[in-house]
Amino acid sequence: MSAPISNVRPDPDQVLVDIADYVLNYEIKSSLAYETARNCLIDTLGCGLEALEYPACKKLLGPIVPGTVVPHGAKVPGTSFQLDPVQAAFNIGTIIRWLDFNDTWLAAEWGHPSDNLGGILATADWLSRTAVAAAKAPLTMRDVLTGMIKAHEIQGCIALENSFNKVGLDHVVLVKVASTAVVAQMLGLDRDEVINAVSLAWVDGQSLRTYRHAPNTGSRKSWAAGDATSRAVRLALIAKTGEMGYPSVLTAKTWGFYDVLFKGQPFKFQRPYGSYVMENVLFKISYPAEFHSQTAVECAMELHVKLGALGKRPEDIKAITIRTHEACIRIIDKKGPLNNPADRDHCIQYMVAVPVLFGRLTAADYEDDVARDPRIDVLRDKIVCVEDPAFTRDYHDPDKRSIANALTVEFVDGSKLDEIVCEYPIGHKRRRADGIPLLEAKFRTNLARMFPARQQRHILDVSLDQQALEAMPVHEYVDLYVI
Repeated sequence: MSAPISNVRPDPDQVLVDIADYVLNYEIKSSLAYETARNCLIDTLGCGLEALEYPACKKLLGPIVPGTVVPHGAKVPGTSFQLDPVQAAFNIGTIIRWLDFNDTWLAAEWGHPSDNLGGILATADWLSRTAVAAAKAPLTMRDVLTGMIKAHEIQGCIALENSFNKVGLDHVVLVKVASTAVVAQMLGLDRDEVINAVSLAWVDGQSLRTYRHAPNTGSRKSWAAGDATSRAVRLALIAKTGEMGYPSVLTAKTWGFYDVLFKGQPFKFQRPYGSYVMENVLFKISYPAEFHSQTAVECAMELHVKLGALGKRPEDIKAITIRTHEACIRIIDKKGPLNNPADRDHCIQYMVAVPVLFGRLTAADYEDDVARDPRIDVLRDKIVCVEDPAFTRDYHDPDKRSIANALTVEFVDGSKLDEIVCEYPIGHKRRRADGIPLLEAKFRTNLARMFPARQQRHILDVSLDQQALEAMPVHEYVDLYVI
């Protein structure tokens, strides 16, 4: 006869406790983290403005019920929408992730910690407008930057040693968890309530990676993080009502996250929560390409120049070999037909072929009118990937965190070019001095897509000044981006 099931409610799982104590009690003292967070903020918002040029993105935006305007609600940058914080988080989260062109974190799990800005900015803006309406002090942009640093840290530290993709789950589960914790703190929840909120995020339904992989690759990957960060706001608000949590949501035998979704394995941790992730985050500065391909695209751009100097044509190429790391092969080494932009920006052969042929790679190059050029598929078929175990080791090394790729070209006449190697992309911490001026130039370009010159100047005056940005009330900063 089986033993009776204990109905004694356990203490909360340590993972929940550690997250709650971090968001409630840890003081960020790193000036580098705050400076990087400011750069992350402007890059993320700039990418959102660029996404508004794409009808497939814009059609998802706005209130659930058309015409709804929420008094004191959060505003969506680059639009005229003023929404409840849950829907605003979805809108902001969707535009900033649509083009896959801002920050990235690569480890056992991959992801984009800036995805959390959807929930953080929407909640902060709503709280600030509500406070001002009640003659109270609003939140400042330093509060937003602090929330970004902490959300980056939660998502990134869990990702360091725990691969959700290997069990078929999408990395946006970590966006949901990190956003829930940070938003819960912003809403004023106490320790028990924050633990409850985070438990609700883990017990929630989690997204499959189906939409990121052939043969089902599709546009949901561009709004999945918006969905996750908005769900986080909803769960934090539910916890704020006093709704109960589930203390052993991870460890419960049979019914917990570990047994149901993580093959019975507990999470592993490389380091305690601090500000490591924001300080080491990767920026996509030059190319809107899945990050494991960034150095390959840099090599391809150099290859384009060399081919021109030699008078070589694409048809002279017999083969291109990409020496790369294991994660690149697992995610974006793709053969066969590519059916949509979401398919193309996760195919390393496509992301190398376009710059080799044209000397560029822009978001528009994933659209059908460019992709139907037959030369792209002809060249794609000549490109093969091979893993270099040393590249894979350096990819996981916490002191290196390289994302190396190397290209070798063989011509039909039997000759070869010397291999072109790039270990660290322009957005890597090791290349910050080169990267930040380009990141700021990218921000200026994205502002110019949307706003008149005077409005651009107002945004830049605040956004490029650390002290001015941190001191500015959240709602006043967001208002700078309203059309």
